[in-house]
Amino acid sequence: MTKDQHLKLFDEFIVCLDEARFYDAHETLEEIWFPRRFEDSNEIKLLKGIINATVSFELYKKGRLRQSDKVWRNYLKYRQYLYKVDSIYLNNYSFICRYIDGIKNTKTLHAIRS
Repeated sequence: MTKDQHLKLFDEFIVCLDEARFYDAHETLEEIWFPRRFEDSNEIKLLKGIINATVSFELYKKGRLRQSDKVWRNYLKYRQYLYKVDSIYLNNYSFICRYIDGIKNTKTLHAIRS
């Protein structure tokens, strides 16, 4: 996958988050993660965590709060890899993690369920 393709998927991911299309956000990043899922790299582990965050948001949106919390803890477990990633996309991953954390820490999710 080219750098431009990666960047386009990152942009699409953010748009999906903005529109509360968490399932679509998940699918967007899976385009990067899935072909590389068997790699033992910090970048792939971080991507797995970010995907888990979107699953958590989707579960929350559907009122499955306990499951959402469980998957969110997986995100937090993998988020630590942000500080171990050696990637040309490190700034993108940092932005994405801050963006996700912002969604979780604001009333955004609550408003979606209301």
